[in-house]
Amino acid sequence: MSLSPSIFVIYVAAALAEIGGCFAVWAVLRLDRSALWLIPGCLSLALFAGLLTLIDSAAAGRAFAAYGGVYIAASLGWMWLIEDVRPDRWDVAGLVLCLIGASTILWGPRGA
Repeated sequence: MSLSPSIFVIYVAAALAEIGGCFAVWAVLRLDRSALWLIPGCLSLALFAGLLTLIDSAAAGRAFAAYGGVYIAASLGWMWLIEDVRPDRWDVAGLVLCLIGASTILWGPRGA
């Protein structure tokens, strides 16, 4: 699996859809928002799942695992931009480790 621009766009869109859907549930359960937030939240989570099916991979698990690094980066971006909480050095260190892991999954040599 190579990281073509289309794969990157799919992963970023999936991350935004997943974070948006999860945040809708968070908003209802933790921020006392209306249960109506769950409607777009569920649609967003369904979009997330559908987007990941567009990844060209022989194994769904590998596509999902590689996505994990993108999700973590997007989550920290959400925390900083939407929740106004700046990532600390431990957040950044963890992100770097995760991106190394995701890169290994994406580009690791595969036996026949």
